[in-house]
Amino acid sequence: MSANIADLTADTFKTAIANGLVLIDLWAPWCGPCKAMAPILDELATDLEGKVTIAKLNIDDHGAVAAEYNVRAIPTFLLFKDGKLIDTVVGMQSKGSFIAKLQPHF
Repeated sequence: MSANIADLTADTFKTAIANGLVLIDLWAPWCGPCKAMAPILDELATDLEGKVTIAKLNIDDHGAVAAEYNVRAIPTFLLFKDGKLIDTVVGMQSKGSFIAKLQPHF
């Protein structure tokens, strides 16, 4: 995981999403597609540093957060702006797809 990507817990989740544009990756260690997304998220975290915060939350360890947002499949990506959920994306995505979703909110 990139140094630019925070690893969240249920306790740090609400604070992490409170300010700015935040993309949360809900994942699990056994999820192959989740692992495949890691390099793309690392690139985004580097390329968009200062514009968006990217963080990960392991749903095996913090299932209550996944339940709160009705996560039924992983990877699921939650996009927040100043604490408000503005988009949910399920499944693998390209870097370009993420940029297209994020850019209008910069």
